Amino acid sequence: MNETRPSNIPIEYQQKAEGVEMRIDPLRAEQLITSLSSIKARIQSASIGKPVRIVAVSKLKPVNDILALHRAPTSHLHFGENYLQELSEKASFLPRSIQWHFIGALQTNKCSSLARIPNLYLVSSIDAKKKADELNKGRGKYLESLPQRQPTTKPVSSDLEEDEATNKEDMDGDKIGVHVQVNTSGEDSKSGVPPQETTELCRHIIDNCPHLRLRGLMTIGAIARSQATKTASQENEDFRCLRDTRDRVARELGWDDETELELSMGMSEDFETAVRMGSDEVRVGSTIFGERPARKDAKIKEDVVQEGTT
Repeated sequence: MNETRPSNIPIEYQQKAEGVEMRIDPLRAEQLITSLSSIKARIQSASIGKPVRIVAVSKLKPVNDILALHRAPTSHLHFGENYLQELSEKASFLPRSIQWHFIGALQTNKCSSLARIPNLYLVSSIDAKKKADELNKGRGKYLESLPQRQPTTKPVSSDLEEDEATNKEDMDGDKIGVHVQVNTSGEDSKSGVPPQETTELCRHIIDNCPHLRLRGLMTIGAIARSQATKTASQENEDFRCLRDTRDRVARELGWDDETELELSMGMSEDFETAVRMGSDEVRVGSTIFGERPARKDAKIKEDVVQEGTT
């Protein structure tokens, strides 16, 4: 993988989206690009060349940060958000070439609003038939409301990993991808379906939700297990459970190739272990963007003061 050269960043650049001007701090952009490049290098080392999608978790971070990574030279595509209102606002500011992931807890009564985000790429937290049905119905109504539907043009990234991962995507850009969330740890505090009930929900999505595309399975897992399995010789029990569940679901669905179902597992603290165990997607936030502010202090758009001004 070629390292990104921060020196390629212009001294100052602007973006106008939906009539809003955004200014990018070049020093902040350099920080972000360096952090993302480091993550990519670590993933490449752990994956032995297998393409892995990086979802940059940008919750509570301003759109300026997202734009700094989405623009050349990184041209990063995939960004994750936890809160519907925050995602909706950011999507209205930023280019539609961004592929948004909703990774937060999904409420049934929010599914319709979520489904109306045009460039919503994937929802990672489907754990009930009713949520899948409402998301599917909401997407259908949204598509019907459009005056004229145009074929979706897939954005192209400058990174090999992004290009190879994006080549897996179906060309029907109207569909929302979904991951079924599996509770691999059995903790009451965790959302997700029990492993033994996963096939039933997957089959329901395939048979009854034409506006959704089942892409794979997702787990968060127990924090203690993540902290205890950071060396290359150790396997995370939650990740092994998700992998075994994926293989079984694929067999029960009659799929010849189990790898058609993605594994989404691994976050900032354990993504290298997840990649070594076969993860196709990792969700990394603070390791790229730094410490998050309190929700009440977060800004959707940050004003950047030009040098020499007060």
